[in-house]
Amino acid sequence: MATQEGESEEMRGRTQQSPLASQRAKEEGQQGQGRFEKWFPLGAKEGFSQWWAGTSPAATEHRVLSFIPHLQKPPTHTQTGSAPTSTTPSAADLALPHNEEEHVTTGVNDPYGPRRWNSEMVELSGKGRALNEFSVERVGEEVEHNLVMLHGYGAGLGFFYRNFEAISRALGWKVYALDLLGMGRSSRPVFKIHAKDRDGKIIEAENWFIDALEEWRIKRGLEKFTLLGHSLGGYLAVAYALKYPGRLNKLILASPVGIPEDPDAVNEDMPEPQDSTMVNEFTQDASETTSGANSTTADNNNFLNQRKKNEAAAEEGKPPRRRLPGWLTYLWEANVISPFSFVRWSGPLGPRLVSGWTSRRFSHLPEEEAAALHDYSYALFRQRGSSEYALTYLLAPGAFARNPLIRRIQGVGRQWIQAHSGPTVDGDTPPAPSSTSQSPSIASSSTRQGQRENGIPIVFMYGEHDWMDVKGGFASEEKIKQERARILATATPEERKNDHGEAKVIIINKAGHHVYLDGWDQFNKVMLEEMADVVKRAKGGER
Repeated sequence: MATQEGESEEMRGRTQQSPLASQRAKEEGQQGQGRFEKWFPLGAKEGFSQWWAGTSPAATEHRVLSFIPHLQKPPTHTQTGSAPTSTTPSAADLALPHNEEEHVTTGVNDPYGPRRWNSEMVELSGKGRALNEFSVERVGEEVEHNLVMLHGYGAGLGFFYRNFEAISRALGWKVYALDLLGMGRSSRPVFKIHAKDRDGKIIEAENWFIDALEEWRIKRGLEKFTLLGHSLGGYLAVAYALKYPGRLNKLILASPVGIPEDPDAVNEDMPEPQDSTMVNEFTQDASETTSGANSTTADNNNFLNQRKKNEAAAEEGKPPRRRLPGWLTYLWEANVISPFSFVRWSGPLGPRLVSGWTSRRFSHLPEEEAAALHDYSYALFRQRGSSEYALTYLLAPGAFARNPLIRRIQGVGRQWIQAHSGPTVDGDTPPAPSSTSQSPSIASSSTRQGQRENGIPIVFMYGEHDWMDVKGGFASEEKIKQERARILATATPEERKNDHGEAKVIIINKAGHHVYLDGWDQFNKVMLEEMADVVKRAKGGER
């Protein structure tokens, strides 16, 4: 324990002191901050120290996971898919577990346990393909149900540190959290698109992620599981459900990106960034959101109302909204840069740039946790670019999907159980078998050929002050209900009884886009309720 405490002290001393310095300065009435210092509050000295130290993603992930209640020392494997050349082993790295036996930890004083925690890099087929996995299960109980958690764009599984303990209290469940391929601490193979047409590029980018998830499922021997995805992870969760039918018990989408449809996403006229892009993710202060001080409403950050706002402005004689800068649109479309390219290019300035996001994103958290998340974020952001470049194929510069989920959401849980070449919606008759680019082990994994899914429950979760549009969730709920009514209109009584195609929207109070972190307590309660519902449905109980 003394070694672990010394490790934490060293990491704090060699990185930043606190990403919340700007908040404290504001509260104490300090003046004289320049514009750069206001938006990027980490001091120059602290930023240089953090860049020079080059603390590894493994060490920073380990520190974040150490805040999990009742987990005395989190297991952390040391393999990372890509590390910057400046990274050198530190005392923090050397203190991490290095052999297989140390990957498993059981909390003997756990009032809800004991539970077994594991950290592992799961190798996949092909060159340089592996997924970082963190899991927890209850000791002495048979695992009957599995929950898989997917993070958002550029993030990592450590962001769920406030959810693992509470969710893993559920009896008979094993909880997995994965870093998406090319993100977090998963391997970072070179991302390439071979398709020439627009639709083919979208499908190939989606397949990059979901084929890896399916291969991981096969290696873990999971027949069915419940899938939770946040933001981009939610988008990909829908894509997985469409391409690999028959594998999910329930789909939970936490503030998913890519649902609303807007023609401007692929046309020259782009939506106004301040109203409809991820700029809100970088400017919204979480402390104001969670305290209720933020007066921003869903309408102010509403994707679907963008056209209405433009029309209203035209009627008032106001000039048309400006487009995104041409150079930015060009670089986005050409896939030359990603948001993390600037972090890698900026060298010693990188930690300060990252602090512009972390100081606001984690401003509602205790100082030590916020500092750990800043270090973790910077360690991940500076890794070699990989699947982050897939975003340009999935989203237009205005953060609208190029193939919106609202066009496909009705197909989730209604697909024919057979091999699919991509996340497309099936019709009422089985589609002709098509060749796939996936490995034989994946292509042959679907069973019950010729059968069709009888629907799965889908949950949409949004924060009360979410910059993601909650109307996308309500529109999806309505479309799913309409599809269910259409199918059941000619169904037999037995088919009606066995149908599970339902959807609902849940609002997490005093939360922004990161509902699992902003409103973690309510989020965890909702998750346990939804997991209990999965158990009840499996036993044939009333819903």
